[in-house]
Amino acid sequence: MASQFLFLALIAITCSIALATDPSSLQDFCVADPVRSVPVNGLVCKDPRFVEANDFSFSGLHLAGNTSNTVGSHVTSVNVAQIAGLNTLGISIARIDYAPWGVNSPHTHPRASEVLTVLEGSLQVGFITSHPENRLITKILHVGDVFVFPVGLLHFQRNIGYGNAVAIAALSSQNPGVITIANAVFGSNPDISSDVLTRTFQVDKDTIYNFQSRF
Repeated sequence: MASQFLFLALIAITCSIALATDPSSLQDFCVADPVRSVPVNGLVCKDPRFVEANDFSFSGLHLAGNTSNTVGSHVTSVNVAQIAGLNTLGISIARIDYAPWGVNSPHTHPRASEVLTVLEGSLQVGFITSHPENRLITKILHVGDVFVFPVGLLHFQRNIGYGNAVAIAALSSQNPGVITIANAVFGSNPDISSDVLTRTFQVDKDTIYNFQSRF
């Protein structure tokens, strides 16, 4: 009985791991074809006869992003929209630049876990566990340090230095998606009802209108 239970447990763990990322490819590659618009979960494959090296490459991650904005950060994403060859591979990457004291605002990736590596500067990073604990797990990272953000959990980064900071993020999806909390809540289209937001945040409508005007 114990051996049967162990076998079933191993099967369950294996299945959960298999379902944790994008579906596995059933061929060498499936380069995305932006011309065809067949509705599928992902992107339609380009005819392999017309695949070329440029379908698997991207140039530009050596360039610093423009951090002259309200939050003081810039994300340069490299996902299937930039490299068609990432289609079905379940991976992507991004460069994040931070101005002094800049933040990558609290956000989630609904389809990916993230592994962040600091290349320059020092960052405070953190994520929040799900309800009911809502526990903040946070750490200060320096050059060469690595931190993991589990899939779907709210997380952030903040440059805690007087100089610029740079990090590289690897994500477990060709199209991780991003939901930035402030932008989603106060900048939705159309607006979320002020009645909903005043009750949620326990503030008056003028405060809500002020926030919505910023996004």
